[in-house]
Amino acid sequence: MRFGKLFINISMVNIEEFISSVVARAAQELYGVSDNIQIQKTRKEFEGDYTVVVFPLLRASKKSPEATATELGEKIVATTPEIRGFNVIKGFLNLVVDASFWASRFEEIVATENFGMAEPSGRTIMIEYSSPNTNKPLHLGHIRNNLLGYSVATILKANGHNVIKVNLVNDRGIHICKSMLAWQLYGGGETPESSGMKGDHLVGKYYVEFDKHYKAEVKALVAEGMSEDEAKKKAPIMVAAQEMLRKWEAKDPEVYSLWETMNGWVYEGFDVTYKALGVDFDKVYYESQTYLLGKSLVEDGLQKGVFFRKEDNSVWIDLAADGLDQKLLLRGDGTSVYMTQDIGTAKLRFQDYPIDKMIYVVGNEQNYHFQVLSILLDKLGFKWGKDLVHFSYGMVELPEGKMKSREGTVVDADDLMDEMIENARVTSDELGKLNGLSQEEVDDIMRIVGMGALKYFILKVDARKNMTFNPKESIDFNGNTGPFIQYTYARIRSILRKAAEDGMNVHDRLFSDDIIISEKEIAIIQLLSEFKEVIAQAATDYNPSVIANYCYDLAKEFNQFYHDFSVLREPEQGLKLFRLMLTENVGKILKLGTGLLGIEVPERM
Repeated sequence: MRFGKLFINISMVNIEEFISSVVARAAQELYGVSDNIQIQKTRKEFEGDYTVVVFPLLRASKKSPEATATELGEKIVATTPEIRGFNVIKGFLNLVVDASFWASRFEEIVATENFGMAEPSGRTIMIEYSSPNTNKPLHLGHIRNNLLGYSVATILKANGHNVIKVNLVNDRGIHICKSMLAWQLYGGGETPESSGMKGDHLVGKYYVEFDKHYKAEVKALVAEGMSEDEAKKKAPIMVAAQEMLRKWEAKDPEVYSLWETMNGWVYEGFDVTYKALGVDFDKVYYESQTYLLGKSLVEDGLQKGVFFRKEDNSVWIDLAADGLDQKLLLRGDGTSVYMTQDIGTAKLRFQDYPIDKMIYVVGNEQNYHFQVLSILLDKLGFKWGKDLVHFSYGMVELPEGKMKSREGTVVDADDLMDEMIENARVTSDELGKLNGLSQEEVDDIMRIVGMGALKYFILKVDARKNMTFNPKESIDFNGNTGPFIQYTYARIRSILRKAAEDGMNVHDRLFSDDIIISEKEIAIIQLLSEFKEVIAQAATDYNPSVIANYCYDLAKEFNQFYHDFSVLREPEQGLKLFRLMLTENVGKILKLGTGLLGIEVPERM
């Protein structure tokens, strides 16, 4: 196919919008109608690039589907130089886009360093992710949360929005007191320094310890004749933990000092994990600093009659009119619940920043919570209440089943990341891919590959679906994996280095207008040109998997091309230059795309 240029500038036009306008213009001239135009990409088994569904036009054309499609196709080809041909399959018109169109698109891609990135929108979006508890280290579930949140934030930035990434640390409440009490009772003064453990791991150890002793006490009370429900309430260690929570809210000096010390251990541990995972935040909120604001808002709501108080002094809201049940906002002893502090945190954020949209990245087990939060904020008079977005994602499990924090059966985030890097090392050693590199270079590449495998395996799955994570399946240099995409990029960089060594500068000049290129090369340009729409779709759906699977499709298409066509050994210089430019820009888009997923790509692999 000859790769010439058009005299009109169509490079900045969205392709599907361009095709729709062409079809609408032809339909208007033929049948006097231009609405209800349906365009879709042509299925691979048929010739063509875009398919027009002609059935909505039949009432106006007063002809059969085949006759309408044929007439429309003839009109479009006769009046539109960008469309070089068509075919009709029943009521579907398949249009073939001229190579000159793709030449114009390709030149835009070549000329645009950050191709696909949108102009500033003027909108500010806040996205909350991570949201850990300070009673335990980050685990596999947190990894999915962090990767989704960070990636969605990056995708929203690519769509031109000002994005504020925030973390809400749950550093107060009964679960925090459980770890503190267990450390007091059984810790013997153990510290991260004395134990050699990361601070978050040490505190998590005592959360598990609490649960062990709690279960033993409940069992003993039941054996003495107490009902299980009553035993759970009256177990001495649970009573002591609740008393500690009351003392914390009263700012008891001893309890507060212990809380500050143990939380400090946890934060140091979290920082190490976040750095290894490659995520960060613009601001960190702490529930210990927001729950009092939440309590004051609840008191205001009580005064206004939005909430009501029960006989035990607890405060509730009745959501029966909204199709829901009653919701607790303050316990009888005056201590707050999650909902209380979420109300306070939401108000504080809108005070701090000019937010147009607030997105919460929280698992689907909290769907009801965020439904209630939105209604509560609306009833309290906040106009942005109903506009909150809960980005609800599915649970991540292991092949052996669900994880349980209090039983200590979770997959620790630090351990998993170490395992992924080691798996990458073993696989690379087996393939002998890193011979001749220094140990420092090998270590860095293994980190990039191992973390890339982890991130891609998690992000390629639609966020709303539950998923099973198997570390061994993710480290593979073939198939729909991170290492396959990374290896494709490394191969591209190797090709370009060899070209430079041979004295070829891809940027010396544009390729010749009259070169003849294959359908495979056209297909790659089509894929590259779709990157803008892919980024936009990923933002609309809050779905990084759209980009992940696009990167895989592009890598796969390029590898097929590289297998079938010569690049460096192509004898025709114009065609050789074109293929080098094509190769370079596949690499550019792969790097941009994986970057939106928080995945690095190595120069060598």
